[in-house]
Parts: sequence; structure tokens; C-alpha cells
Amino acid sequence: MPNIMLTRIDNRLIHGQVATQWTGVIGANLLLVANDAVANDQFRQGLMNMAAPSYAQTRYFSIEKTCQIISKASPNQKIFIICETPQDVLRLVEGGVPIKKVNIGNMHMAEGKRQVATSVAVDDADVACFKKLQELGVELSIQRVPDTAVEDLNKLWK
Repeated sequence: MPNIMLTRIDNRLIHGQVATQWTGVIGANLLLVANDAVANDQFRQGLMNMAAPSYAQTRYFSIEKTCQIISKASPNQKIFIICETPQDVLRLVEGGVPIKKVNIGNMHMAEGKRQVATSVAVDDADVACFKKLQELGVELSIQRVPDTAVEDLNKLWK
């Protein structure tokens, strides 16, 4: 069983908040970005490697590769999975990745989305993914950074 410390949804993937706050608070030593586009984008990987803390390794896998390889993780790897969208997380869970808790961090405002929390904007497809994740037993929380209060999850459904 992989030692998944936390899974976070964050449009920016690895950046300052993830690198300087979340990684240390949860005690992760491996940042795993599960995203099909980034898995093949050396430039974006390079930028994220610069932001990542020096004590943590980084991996950039497609959703499919993450599903195939996660069970082979060493128990010493304290894994922080970072995804861009709730759809990516749902694909991981449906693919057998044992995700128990998801932190909803940053989902930027875009056409067709509505702002529901400090740093979270959703559309109906996002809400459907969150509902499905809950049905699959995944605990959801909205929290921008570790030292801010967890926001009311009911904001997602309004």
C-alpha cells in the first residue's frame, strides 16, 4: 500500500504554497504530479523542479502511469499527489489509487465557472466529480494553506 500523505487539487501544481507550506506540514518526501499534459512537458517540469523543496523528490506521471505504478512505491516514500483538476483525481481513484483524503486548494476562475470559496471556482462537471469522489469514500476539504481555516464544503454544492 503506497504511503499517500495527501492529495491536493491545485491548478498551479508545484508552486510556493505547495513547496514551502504543504510539503513540510504533511511530512512528504515525494511530490508526485499526476497530470497527462505535464507528464510530457519538460519545460513545465523544470519550472516546478525549481519551486520544489530540496528535501523532496519530484515525479511527473500521466494518470495512467500513476495508476499502474503507485502500488510499487516504497513504504519510505511519503507521497504528496498533486493534480490539476478534480477529474484527474477521480480518474486516479477509479484507477485503483488508494486516495482517502483530497485537499481542494486552488481552482482558478474561468469561463463557465463560479467562485464558491476563497480560491476555488467550479463548474457543474467539477461538482459532479466531487460528489462521485465522496460516494467512493474520499474525504474532501477546502483549504488554501495549512494555517488557514478549512472552508465549508457545502459551498461546493451551491
